[in-house]
Amino acid sequence: MSPKSRYEYDDYELQHELDQPERRSRKPKPKKASEAAVHGIVIRARGHHYDVRTAAETEEDGVARLRVCEVRGRLLQEKVRDTLVAVGDRVWVRPESTGKGLIERVDARHSVLSRQHPGESRPAEDVILANPDQALVVFAVKDPEPHLRMLDRFLVIAEANELPVVICVNKIDLTGLEQAEATFGLYAQIGYQVIYASADEPRGIDELRALLTDRITVVTGPSGVGKSSLINAVHPGLKLRTGDLRDFHNKGRHTTRAAQLYALPFGHESYVADTPGIRELGLYDIEPENLQFYFREMLPYLHDCRYPGCTHDHEPDCAVRAAVEAGHIAGERYESYLRLLKGEDWQ
Repeated sequence: MSPKSRYEYDDYELQHELDQPERRSRKPKPKKASEAAVHGIVIRARGHHYDVRTAAETEEDGVARLRVCEVRGRLLQEKVRDTLVAVGDRVWVRPESTGKGLIERVDARHSVLSRQHPGESRPAEDVILANPDQALVVFAVKDPEPHLRMLDRFLVIAEANELPVVICVNKIDLTGLEQAEATFGLYAQIGYQVIYASADEPRGIDELRALLTDRITVVTGPSGVGKSSLINAVHPGLKLRTGDLRDFHNKGRHTTRAAQLYALPFGHESYVADTPGIRELGLYDIEPENLQFYFREMLPYLHDCRYPGCTHDHEPDCAVRAAVEAGHIAGERYESYLRLLKGEDWQ
């Protein structure tokens, strides 16, 4: 078919559609929630059941009601996205019998933390957490020794998801502030907020509390760095046990993909989010040629390379490599970039 006839055929199809008002009217339209519906947030997913915290309803002690909900059948028929309901979604629930309800509508998400859907060869987004406001990644300055390539990988995932991230360096009572800054000061130099803290002293706790107020915060980091201890110091009533907040990776162990929200009793809607290990999340929808955009310190140099498609690995007249040689980009961060670019193991 010639280009001209192709355009004529497209015009015919468009006119045919315009001439069919009854046909257009049968297309599904977004349904509004019923007048009896109450607004809430999904704090946990269990198969086809969701725990929804509904602020419009309160128990006798003033605590927001928790309802176990299913998705209304009509909403399932109108599914237009890979993950219909995820932890963190703002939803409208029609109350049913005591403690139960039906999810009638899901509000639009302003952000997601996601991965490639397991078992799918085509690009398919599996939303781990909906509507996160920020991420708090926790490392210890000692015990365990910090592995900064782990940190670099998480920063890439956060940047790709357009998720603001704050780095918390815990256990500075073991080394002192000077050594902690010597190890992590690089990240402050490239524009990340770094909080130096100790759950034992305590130190940095007020700063963390201010950071967590009125936000959904993804809290993650390697094993043994004191994530649960820090959150308990911020809110002792939460009583998280060691290991309640999952690690970057749980190598050799089976881990669930489900996230969970824990409510904090300060601010309007303050939650910390426990998510699967970063190995479970993977690098969803990050093409190798886009990786460069998720290393902040590379951005000023990307358009100065000789070749537009420069990978900053071996090409001549590469502005990024020149910046590394001049000390404007840290060699260890550049090495992390190369390892991710080549798909090498990040440990």
